[in-house]
Amino acid sequence: MNIESYQDLITAAKQQNEPQRLLFVFAKAELPNGYTQNQHDSYQQGHGGALSPVLCVDKLPDEIPEFATLAAESANTCIEWDIAFVSALGGRGGFAPNSDEAEQPLKMMLAKIQSGIIADFLTFNRQGELVALY
Repeated sequence: MNIESYQDLITAAKQQNEPQRLLFVFAKAELPNGYTQNQHDSYQQGHGGALSPVLCVDKLPDEIPEFATLAAESANTCIEWDIAFVSALGGRGGFAPNSDEAEQPLKMMLAKIQSGIIADFLTFNRQGELVALY
């Protein structure tokens, strides 16, 4: 299935052979250390910047059937974010992974994002639109 929206993600997760747990890492755009004037100017215009993880969460697809639900829950944390990185963790034996089992994969996601290795993840903006990062 080609995922082109948040709803496609939820649908795909529910169609897998084993139940899924979705992993989310929320990141905030910031100016990188030692930024140049060009980077500063671009950032001020809403482009560029470095993405720094600020919040992690794992959810079952049924817990967040719409992006608005996820966004509302994140708003309760009072932590601002710009991009949500998403991955999935498959279950086994007909059972979805629990939150304890999601802890290590979330740490691995964090490490990858901090290293700039983001091609493995879907990325959504605050409006729930799928975005491509370069």
